[in-house]
Amino acid sequence: MTDYSDLLTRGGPVIWAIAALSVLTLALILWKLYRLSALGAWSGGRVTAEAIGLWQQGDIAGALARLAPRGSVRARLAHAAMTAHGDPALTPEAAREETTRIARALLAELRGGLRPLDLIVTIAPLLGLLGTVLGMIAAFQALQEAGGQTDPATLAGGIWEALLTTAAGMAVAIPAAAALTWFDSIADRVQAEMEDDATRIFTRGGVRRP
Repeated sequence: MTDYSDLLTRGGPVIWAIAALSVLTLALILWKLYRLSALGAWSGGRVTAEAIGLWQQGDIAGALARLAPRGSVRARLAHAAMTAHGDPALTPEAAREETTRIARALLAELRGGLRPLDLIVTIAPLLGLLGTVLGMIAAFQALQEAGGQTDPATLAGGIWEALLTTAAGMAVAIPAAAALTWFDSIADRVQAEMEDDATRIFTRGGVRRP
């Protein structure tokens, strides 16, 4: 039975490139999980809801104090929206624009790292296909040079080695695509929650400071 080191040797340079991509993919996924946790993708909703409740009751100082120590994107946006809404130097339209600007920056943080993952989903299968094409070319060149004396077992071995890179590329791309879709859905959910929080702050609460 062929071990992994033998598979890497038989796959050629392309399989090494795919192996490097697999390590990078794992690192990106773990880093993204850490970043989403740090940005409060699965937490912070309760505190933000409590702060908005205080805001709607007119307790502006209490709402801001509740949000100030929090690092989640929802809490940070709610704090920015309340601050902008209560700033007498800003018109309501300017306050909304300032909140939108901050929301875009927070969403960029939330979606950070998705572009490289998307690139891996695209290029991993292409690298695998490239390795297969190169391997098939080498196999048929060997067949041509050997003429009618080619051992079918040798030809079959060359073909499976060529197909190895396609399988490896797909093995990297499939989990990367699944992780990308999951992370993207989390970002969409948090974005919708942030939009809802901002709407509640601007429409059903807030007493602008004179």
